[in-house]
Amino acid sequence: MRGGQGAVTPSGQNSSRLAALIPSGSELETLGSGLQWAEGPVWIDDDRGGYLLLTDVPGNAIHKWSEGSGFELWMKPSGFTGAPVEGMGSPGANGLLAGLRSGTILLADHGNRAVYELDLATKAKRNLADRFGGKPFNSPNDLVTDRAGNLYFTDPPYGLAAEDASPLKKQAFNGVYRLDKSGTVTLIDDSLTRPNGIALSPDEQTLYVANSNSERAIWMRYVRQPDGSFGNGSVFYDATALIGSENPGLPDGMVVDKEGFIYATGPGGVLVFSPSAELLGTVRTGGPVANVTIGGPKRDWLYLAANDKLMRIRLAGPRL
Repeated sequence: MRGGQGAVTPSGQNSSRLAALIPSGSELETLGSGLQWAEGPVWIDDDRGGYLLLTDVPGNAIHKWSEGSGFELWMKPSGFTGAPVEGMGSPGANGLLAGLRSGTILLADHGNRAVYELDLATKAKRNLADRFGGKPFNSPNDLVTDRAGNLYFTDPPYGLAAEDASPLKKQAFNGVYRLDKSGTVTLIDDSLTRPNGIALSPDEQTLYVANSNSERAIWMRYVRQPDGSFGNGSVFYDATALIGSENPGLPDGMVVDKEGFIYATGPGGVLVFSPSAELLGTVRTGGPVANVTIGGPKRDWLYLAANDKLMRIRLAGPRL
């Protein structure tokens, strides 16, 4: 099923700049549907052309899509496996990321309140981190790695039924963290109310974090310091004024292409930014979009976890 023309809307006079990333004639295509809340798409290469995995967080499942086999259930449960716990919210995995080791992915697990490595062949999990300062995380949401092997992730309270008011919440804040190769967890920022999507610039000198709050719908950027840490947080883009019924969605997941252009889910769909924070346009689906990734064998498709659907739109050539 395909969406109609006009799915891609330029901002201002940016038609040609946006078309250089997403051709003006590109149409949205639905690849699968029926999820409760689609999240965390990740492209996996293999010798058959590759496939995509994405999560259904409240459904506690991971689904798979490929050109050859279509859309199918791949893993259930994806997160929490025990008896229901009073106060628990969404039990499933959320963000997914290609692993640092071959044959693995990294998984932000809402239900187990931890970050895991998942073996693609056996589906066995290895716990990488589940607490900070001796206390459990809230519910890890999204993650990104750098070439040195450090992992960065966000920890909002969405996996807890009462969120900030939950008695299960042990952290006094909702954090942005770094997990280094030795297993040490370091806090980067504790000031965001709902830290969510996270990504790195191609040169890994800028860390981007989305804040999913309708009263402060922003993307932050953090500059890498001489010691390798990230500091100097500042607002990259403020979309609070865009919030409204005509623009469903909040800042959530994102992906950065090889030239530093940012495809960020937010009010209205997927907002496309230049590295200098200029809004080039929006990919509109008619509903909220939770997360995106660039994939396909040629890295020329943008895949969207769009509410209850997996969708894609063709890009103007390889973008990774």
